[in-house]
Parts: sequence; C-alpha cells; structure tokens
Amino acid sequence: MSTPATTASPETERPWRWVIIALIFLGTIINYFDRLALPTLAPVLRTEFKLTNFDYAWIANAFLIVYALSMFVWGAVFDRIGNRLGFAVAVVVWSVAEMSTAAAHGVASLCGLRGLLGLGEAGNWPGATRTIAAWFPARQRALAIGIANTGASLGPAFAIPLIVWMRDDFGWRAVFVITGAMGLVWLVLWLALYPKSERVESAAGEVSNAPQHPPVPWGVLVRSREAWGIIIARFFGDPIWWLYVNWMPLYLADARGFDLKQLKATGWVPYVAAALGALAGGWFSGFLLRRTGDVNRSRKIAIVIGTVAMLAGFATAFATSAPAAIVCMSVTLFGFQFWVGNVQTLASDYFPVGAVGSIAGFAGTAAGLGAVIFTFSTGWVVDHFSYTPILITAALLAPLATVSLFVLAGRVRRLEIT
Repeated sequence: MSTPATTASPETERPWRWVIIALIFLGTIINYFDRLALPTLAPVLRTEFKLTNFDYAWIANAFLIVYALSMFVWGAVFDRIGNRLGFAVAVVVWSVAEMSTAAAHGVASLCGLRGLLGLGEAGNWPGATRTIAAWFPARQRALAIGIANTGASLGPAFAIPLIVWMRDDFGWRAVFVITGAMGLVWLVLWLALYPKSERVESAAGEVSNAPQHPPVPWGVLVRSREAWGIIIARFFGDPIWWLYVNWMPLYLADARGFDLKQLKATGWVPYVAAALGALAGGWFSGFLLRRTGDVNRSRKIAIVIGTVAMLAGFATAFATSAPAAIVCMSVTLFGFQFWVGNVQTLASDYFPVGAVGSIAGFAGTAAGLGAVIFTFSTGWVVDHFSYTPILITAALLAPLATVSLFVLAGRVRRLEIT
C-alpha cells in the first residue's frame, strides 16, 4: 500500500509524523486497556479465586517481572528490525496473551498469562521512544512523548468504566477477549499506514531516506553516566505510577469502601489528570525550548515541576474523605506524567537515534524492576498494616528519582558517541 510518507517529497511528507504519533497514541490506549483489565476486575477475581493481597501481588508481578526483563531486549529488537515490524511482533504477542486470559482458572494460569502479556507489552515504550526520536525534531519530541503518555493515562480512564460495563453485560471472561481483539484491529491500521521505508529526522528537522541509524553497541551505553542517570531515575520514579495502576481499584475498595459502581463513576478521574499532565509536560518543555533555545534548562524545569506535584502522594495517605483522596491521587498522577515524559525524552536529547531504543529498553527494565520490588512490598505491607506506609514511601521516591537523575546525568546536551 502506498502512503504519503513513501511517495511525497521530504518537505511535504513531514506532517505524516502526526499520523504516526496518533497511531502510537491509540496503540498505547489499547495497551493500557489490556493491562488494566485484570486490576479493574481484581475485586471480582479475588472473590472468585479466593486470592489474598499477596496472591494478587504475585499475579501483578508476573506481568511486571517479564515486562521488566523484556524491555532491554525489545530496545535492541527495535534498533535492529525497525519500528514497523517491531510493533507488529509486540502487538501480536500481547493481544494473544490478553485474549487467552479468558481461559484462566486460578493463580498459576493468571500468573503465566500475565507474564506473556508483559512480554508483548514491554515492546510498546522502547518502540514509541525510538519512533518519536526518528520522526520528530528535538523541539517537538517532549510533546510527542507527552501525546504517547496521554494514551497511557486515557487508557485507564476509558478502561475502568468500560471494563466494568463489559463485565456487567458479558461477564469477566468476555472482557479479556474483547480487549485483546482491539490490539489486532490496531495492527491492521499500523501495517497499512506506517511506511515500509523508514524516514529519520535529523537534528535540523530534515527527513532522510535512511532506513535506520546504526545501533550503538551496548558496551558504549553502559559506560555512560547519562544513560545511568536516566535508568536509575526510572527505577525510583516508575513505581509511583505502577502503585496506582495495580492497586488503586483495590485501595478504593478496601480503604475507601468503593464498590464497582462507585469505581466506574469516579475511578477514572486520576487518569484524566495524568493525561493532562502528559500533555502539559510535553508542551511546557517544548515551549521553554522554543523561547530559550536551552534544552538543559527546559527539560530540568519541567522535571522539577513534576516532582513537586508528585509530593501530593503524602496528602493521599492522610486524606479524610474519598473525594479528597481522589483529588490527591489526581495531582500525583498529573505530576508523574509531567515528569516521566521529559525523562523519557532525555534519551534522544543525549544520544543518536541508533541508541534510543536500547536506552529506553534499559530504562524500562529498571523501571519494571523497581515496580516489582514495590508491588511485592505493597502486598505484604497492606496485608499486615495498611496502605499508609506505602503511599508515604511512594511520595519520597519522587525527589529521590530526580536528584539521582540530575547528579548522574549532569547537563543535558548532545553527546559524541564513538
């Protein structure tokens, strides 16, 4: 199939990048529909399969462990086979895993199928980061990452009420079949619209016909303090997001007395706030970059603003009412998405396109491992104490992540890779 991106001149084909980011946005929404199906249905599945909170932590971590360990592999895969084919493989794996979850019959099968889902879904973020680095100039990359991250926020916002509705009308097993099939529909669009010959955006904003930038050897990357700054920041920062993705429905049910009807009515609000944070963070750093021409100042100011907003997690722990808790969680998730979009963009600020997939993969693996540790801790602490220590700890992770990033990575600038 011929597309504008394969037949037009470089100048006229540049707008095609917005079609590509729209596809990534839509794919990320579907990605989160799939991963949110089980957490949203957790109160129902916990009753049906007689799960403890620690059992649920194992199921959640089956996804996270495979997700984390697969991230750096996917980064290398995308750097070698390209964005078009890389996404196709990832989406087939995660869609089949999601649909197969309809046949789950206990803890073991749920763990196995969530692990397979994690294997496929791990490809989304290395692929998205690399695709954006290839198609967007520096001044637009944070906004493009913000658009992709908006999908990660609106996915849960849409998923929670729609999954509850599907469960009420069709049963919980049908939910997994329907959400899994959505990915296969997206794949048809991706293969039809993404150019077979990749175009790579240069620092000057020009589009070249080179199919890929050559991958940078891992040995070069692991010796870079800048790469480790990004990796460690994600290790400390991402557990904040995963706490709310995996545990918010159970927290609202257990600590705030929500039933599925109440969850359907208001459980989506923090994710809408997160979507606004993703867009605002991307727009804000891009605005500063256009005004000042200083990428270091632009990215770091945005990262600090996101960090401060995430401190609202302290207030969640001590909120005196469910509405107050929802507001505090909303501010926290707004701040996280404001923060993470700019942290993700740093890989393409520091490194050439041929390194971005691998760095995104390494950072994603670190983020997943941090989330695994925190998820196990959450299950144990909640079973023995309450959510309060977990919420306080999550709030402390935000400044720790940012300080680690700034100390290790230093000034944001393009590195000479040899």
